[in-house]
Amino acid sequence: MNTPEQRRFSRIRFHSGATLSIGNRETACEVLDLSLKGALLRPLDAFDAALGERCLLELRLDGEEAVVRMEGEVAHREAGRIGLTSREIDLDSITHLRRLLELNLGDAALLQREFSALISD
Repeated sequence: MNTPEQRRFSRIRFHSGATLSIGNRETACEVLDLSLKGALLRPLDAFDAALGERCLLELRLDGEEAVVRMEGEVAHREAGRIGLTSREIDLDSITHLRRLLELNLGDAALLQREFSALISD
């Protein structure tokens, strides 16, 4: 797992419900933190996810019809948590995610640098 010094993208603590799908399996989970490049999740039920397995995270934003859909892969598992790395995200989802991060980070310049790094990857 990456330490904060190794991360290129700021994470925000964000507690919200979401759905994690891997293949034909699906589970409700709690989002513990979130970044432009991934998320840390806690499945609410026992859920098996292998490292490198492709997945889909769907996060419905409270009070809105907006949904962040992030396709990714399982990057790590430990202590009942699953870390995922984003591999693909649609324009609407990245727009909602960027706004959410901007509101929570309070540093638009930092977020702009991270967004530029994301699209140059």
